[in-house]
Amino acid sequence: MNTQHDGALISVRPPCRELLGVRIIATGSYVPDGVITNEFLGRHYGCDPEWIIRRTGILERRHALPHQATSDLCYEAAELCLQRAGVPRSEVDLLICATYTPDMSFPSTACLLQDRLGLNCAAFDLQAACAGFMYALISAAAFVRAGVSRLALVIGGDTNSRVANPRDQKTYPLFGDGAGAVLLTTAPKEYGILAYSLGSDGRGGDLLSRPACGSRLPPSADLLAQGLQYLYMDGRAVFRWAVNILCDTVRDVLEHVGLSIDDVDLFIPHQANIRIINAALDVLRIPRDKVYCNLHKYGNTSAASVPLALDEAVQEGRLREGSLVVMSGFGAGLAWGTVVMRW
Repeated sequence: MNTQHDGALISVRPPCRELLGVRIIATGSYVPDGVITNEFLGRHYGCDPEWIIRRTGILERRHALPHQATSDLCYEAAELCLQRAGVPRSEVDLLICATYTPDMSFPSTACLLQDRLGLNCAAFDLQAACAGFMYALISAAAFVRAGVSRLALVIGGDTNSRVANPRDQKTYPLFGDGAGAVLLTTAPKEYGILAYSLGSDGRGGDLLSRPACGSRLPPSADLLAQGLQYLYMDGRAVFRWAVNILCDTVRDVLEHVGLSIDDVDLFIPHQANIRIINAALDVLRIPRDKVYCNLHKYGNTSAASVPLALDEAVQEGRLREGSLVVMSGFGAGLAWGTVVMRW
């Protein structure tokens, strides 16, 4: 089903579907206090600050403090989300945590959060890297739409600084740490996910991976000496694929419901690289003022990227009842999730 074209990976998308009758009633986010500027990376890791700005659009990013793990970041985002929602915690009946940097292999980060948040519900992790939050959002919406859940807490969070290689001067500056959360519940049929594209292309799995520290390559002194515990990315190939999948899936979800770019109030793409975002905007002819971007402040926060931007957009009044928002996450797997949602 997948083809190669001019050296680029072309991913064939499954049909779009919809999940109506669900609604996000609250959002929350958190970034750690460790501000890492481009100048800091230049002094301590030999990175070129001007190259970082020119090639990525990132001015600074946040790194978790030594005592913080992914669950700590997610807890802060979830606490804020629940406080804003003002619902009894006893009514939250599902928790999904999207992360590829869990506190540990097991128990799940979601179970740690369930206990710490004082919830009595099912809780599990979902791993789809930078597409993780979109996978979790669509999964939670399916639970709610099916009547299996009434209030679903969805969290996306990653501590990328713990798995990025500080010796890789082109990859290390891209990533930051953070978390975002949303609370989903039932709603009238005119609200919810009007269309979504959810898919994967494992043929490109080796383009963005963390080779060691799993069951295939358990940690050893030799593997650690080679740096295989760090993430690896074929930047050029991932760039081409990311632009294509972002453009294609935005078109797909809008065409599925007969909408145009002009009908959408706000676009929130995964904050991976400003060149990826701008390339897609140019192809799709999306005005820059219709796109929310906080990449310059936080870098690529992986599963936290979309919910972190969504929370900031909500707090700034960029979304109101009835607004149409397009959100898209894409990354390792290769995997993607794009939705058009009525707020």
